[in-house]
Amino acid sequence: MAGKRSARLSSGSSGALDAVRMSPGQWVATAVTVLAIIASLGAYGWYASLWGNISTAQVDTDQWDRPNNVEGVKNILVLGSDVRSGENAEYGEAEGERPDTMLIASVNIDSGAATLVNLPRDLLVDLPACDPAEGYEGMDAQSGMFNSAMTFGGVGCQWKAVEHVTGVHLDHFLMMDFVGFIDMVDAIGGVEMCIPEAIDDPKAHLELEAGEQTLDGEDSLGFVRSRYAQGDGSDLSRIERQQEFMGAMLREVLDSEVMTSPPTITNFIGAVTDSITTDEDLSADNMSEIAMAMREVDLDRVQFVTVPNGAHPADENRIILDEQPAAELFERINEGADMTGSGGSEEAPEDGTEGPEPSDISLDVLNNTDIEGLASEVDAVLAEAGYDVASTGNPQERLPEATTVYHTPGDEASAELLADYIGQAQTEEAEGLDQTLELVIGADWQGIAGNGDGSDADGAIAEELDGATAEEEGENAC
Repeated sequence: MAGKRSARLSSGSSGALDAVRMSPGQWVATAVTVLAIIASLGAYGWYASLWGNISTAQVDTDQWDRPNNVEGVKNILVLGSDVRSGENAEYGEAEGERPDTMLIASVNIDSGAATLVNLPRDLLVDLPACDPAEGYEGMDAQSGMFNSAMTFGGVGCQWKAVEHVTGVHLDHFLMMDFVGFIDMVDAIGGVEMCIPEAIDDPKAHLELEAGEQTLDGEDSLGFVRSRYAQGDGSDLSRIERQQEFMGAMLREVLDSEVMTSPPTITNFIGAVTDSITTDEDLSADNMSEIAMAMREVDLDRVQFVTVPNGAHPADENRIILDEQPAAELFERINEGADMTGSGGSEEAPEDGTEGPEPSDISLDVLNNTDIEGLASEVDAVLAEAGYDVASTGNPQERLPEATTVYHTPGDEASAELLADYIGQAQTEEAEGLDQTLELVIGADWQGIAGNGDGSDADGAIAEELDGATAEEEGENAC
């Protein structure tokens, strides 16, 4: 997790400049999740027709060395555009366009779980150099604020920087502006929020009384932008409120009459598609794939976390990555781990019976790589973990490129248990297996992570980071 950046926005940039940067916030993550949910409700035809309204930008990801992607996982870089021109001019006079805060929306296509990882705007990291591009001067490699890459190299440079620092493979990006956010909230009739104390923040165009109330688009934008009139004035404190708003908005969409009102859904998606920019490869078909994975989503399967961080030793106004837990988080995100700890398909059946244990599982281990003796090595590790390996060898019938756990009908839970222990395997049903499971090691093999049943470990990470699910964030405390 290394890199550099341009000196124009170095750690010595003025506090006055930072003060006028009012973040559009992590509210755009809601667009990712809600778009996926709405699009999955049998309305794909007209949803696809609205997709043509979206602006696109070309990002040439072949220009740098990239992290490996993981099949079944979609990681989307979500940006809030801070551009202050056109309809957005009334929200400040800051020049340029940059994401004051960013997040990675990670969706596991297989399980339907989603994790939204906030990358704070005050984070100082090492950024990679970016070549000049049309309209951008480029930047040298040096240390600086995470969000400055976009200012000097455009979306492509910001994409490169996020991959370079986090080691997470990004599949797409999505960016929304202020006006689009206002229209999106107004399209669903506002968002119900609990305001513990009265707020008066002229910089965020926000004045609210204390108590339970429904925020319209303008007030919602002010709430997620507000910084100095709430909490301790830090960016981290603001992120907590933004996560609370996202949970409330997602709850509003799922629990209200929005889902049963075609005009409301149409207006909502219309507001989103009119106001976002994506990469050229994020097509309606790509989003539909994510939508189908999220069609049964529960609020407790959507997790909000902030990347582990600590105070910068030389600048009290900046923060730095807490390297070890950050690396662990990014690794889990890149694997598509369920950070909610809900367990997905591994949850105990409703009849109260216990899930499978390693000792209950018999499997064959087959080596579909050029690594001699790999099946026997894996056999030894699995046997130590309690699995019953019946035989090892090379596959004859099923020859996947990606490591796959094949299972007989009805043995999904056993397959998920083994796949989670391995840490990278996918699962697939197959007829006529000699054993309960068949593990075929593919060319993507990276070793056994030893994640146990997966869900508890991943949930523990989220708990250590003070993560919260959309269900928890959406609860009204008034």
